[in-house]
Amino acid sequence: MDMRRLVGLNFARLRKDKGFTQERFAETSGFTQQYVSDMERGRRNPTVVTLFHLASALGVTPADLVAEVDPSETD
Repeated sequence: MDMRRLVGLNFARLRKDKGFTQERFAETSGFTQQYVSDMERGRRNPTVVTLFHLASALGVTPADLVAEVDPSETD
């Protein structure tokens, strides 16, 4: 799977698990809602530094954002 898509899928799943909307996450993290949306759709290629900031804002590790996705979780 493309790494941008993988990060986007993981981020969207984790964001929803934490109860954040894209808008609320953007407000609390300093990222724009458009950036969050683009990233979740695999249209952004976040840097390593950005991955650390995203993970920190979600309360997860950067490894959680790049972990292989269980195919049953991509529906």
